[in-house]
Amino acid sequence: MTSTVAAGAYGARADEYINAVGRIDHAADADLQLIGEWAQSVDGPILDVGCGPGQWTHWLATQGIDIEGIDPAREFIDRARRMYPEAPYRIGRAENLDVPSSSLGGILAWYSLIHSSPDEVATALGEFARCVRSGGCLLLGFFTAPEHGPFDHAVTTAYHWPLDALEKLVGEAGFTVTHAATRSGRPERTHGEIIAVRNSDATSP
Repeated sequence: MTSTVAAGAYGARADEYINAVGRIDHAADADLQLIGEWAQSVDGPILDVGCGPGQWTHWLATQGIDIEGIDPAREFIDRARRMYPEAPYRIGRAENLDVPSSSLGGILAWYSLIHSSPDEVATALGEFARCVRSGGCLLLGFFTAPEHGPFDHAVTTAYHWPLDALEKLVGEAGFTVTHAATRSGRPERTHGEIIAVRNSDATSP
């Protein structure tokens, strides 16, 4: 599942998505705490990759975080700019962030890689490693399950990831995982989260 395909699917249902899950008051308290505390710990600018309609970018910007949102769906970026003009947004893709190497303090990729194949996820993580400075941080949110595989997502096909398998990819990209956890929700929607720090000796792809 390429980002172009997913962007088209989300763009066609942008308003429906926003009304269902795309506002900050839709977020779980545990997610607000995790993301808020993580962002406050980051030294340097944060890129919200796959920002959707901008709710997380805006929420963190109102707390004084230096953050920019990017998303491949033009419809989301248009709505983010209109609804949350306090933060910057632009069209962008996880596999090509269009920022200088080692220029970011952190990357938030909150459920933004869920429609990507393993190869596409590995490519995105390599790009994240290029862009995050040594000692910078990565926070991933995703669907987890004992085995990797697709499932019928409301918008377009998405994938479950075993926690240890995604940890391995994150490590191979040049990060050290410092936190990995799951949280039960609906049976087919178990939440996974990974926080990782960019290694000082990692080699950029």
